[in-house]
Amino acid sequence: MHYVYLLKCVDGSIYTGCTNNLDNRLERHNKGQVHYTKDKLPVKLETYICFQDKYKAYDFEKYLKSGSGIAFRNKRLI
Repeated sequence: MHYVYLLKCVDGSIYTGCTNNLDNRLERHNKGQVHYTKDKLPVKLETYICFQDKYKAYDFEKYLKSGSGIAFRNKRLI
């Protein structure tokens, strides 16, 4: 499985990511091993979506980072 996930950072920002091992990736975020979130700890998992196809997961992650994707994320996912 591949996961697209949304984290809420302590500063209120939202981080969007994609991984095939959600538990490991969350652990890395909370240990400060991810550049974007290391100074925004702690982070809280808001939402995740599972995909069997990794390309669909990466396409959805890319969409969520676009202008219309951010609007969709804010209205429907968080």
